Amino acid sequence: MSDQYKSGFAALIGRPNVGKSTLMNCLIGQKIAITSNKPQTTRNRIQTVYTSEKGQIVFVDTPGIHKAKNRLGDYMVNVARRSLSEVDVILWLVEPSNYIGAGEESILEQLSRVNTPVILVINKIDTVKKEELFGFIDTYRKEMDFQEIVPVSALKKDNTEELLSCIFKYLPYGPAFYDEDTVTDQPQRQIVAEMIREKALRTLEEEIPHGIAVTIEKMKRRGKIMDIEATIICERDSHKGIIIGKQGSMLKRIGSSARRDIEEMLECKVNLQLWVKVKKDWRDSEFLLKNFGYNPKDGE
Repeated sequence: MSDQYKSGFAALIGRPNVGKSTLMNCLIGQKIAITSNKPQTTRNRIQTVYTSEKGQIVFVDTPGIHKAKNRLGDYMVNVARRSLSEVDVILWLVEPSNYIGAGEESILEQLSRVNTPVILVINKIDTVKKEELFGFIDTYRKEMDFQEIVPVSALKKDNTEELLSCIFKYLPYGPAFYDEDTVTDQPQRQIVAEMIREKALRTLEEEIPHGIAVTIEKMKRRGKIMDIEATIICERDSHKGIIIGKQGSMLKRIGSSARRDIEEMLECKVNLQLWVKVKKDWRDSEFLLKNFGYNPKDGE
């Protein structure tokens, strides 16, 4: 490893659904953070690792900054805010727009309180005309003195190499934190649970998704097959019926869709069995939050 090797931490922040998880998956080249068009799909601070000859970037994907509605919401907001002062560089992801709303104002206020360098990343540039970009850049430049402004399309992998080069500028010299073949510090079980939750989020009705969690009861290899038993936890009996669907049709859709992604990640055949359980108001119960892998202390 050369003495020019750099390594450090980069936080991804932004309002819910600006494409943080898509960008991280794109940079790492593997699916780690769950993506869905429903806000607040990322619940834990997911650390993923990008390693090259230049150095190593550990990405911390924070839950979207938003107003908390319950204990789980509080936890998500606190985790996002704490990340800002603990990293070497902040990537603030925004959509291409001339309008700065209340959500962005709130983030600007938080960024003004930290000394960490901030790179403004304007995502989804594939949805606008090139000549419009200058106006969007100008709008944000007037609000804050950014170290860099980088337009990208995470979906089309456009300009992402340029973004990686910009991040390395702000990292300290030093050895790698993780082995070069590490892509995440999340346990395999947690990634599998998140993949199932992603498919549930994509498949289900609007009113249910935030009230669901997934637990892995069993994950055991049997020859060339991985047997996985998982439970989808919801808050109401009426939700349980919707998740299962007519003659189990909805649960089957979630299961077969999740199985494909899990097989790709584990590189083996997967036998996935899903159950649905009701735990009323689990998002407001500290005990249940801990039970489902959210440690309230992380949000302090």
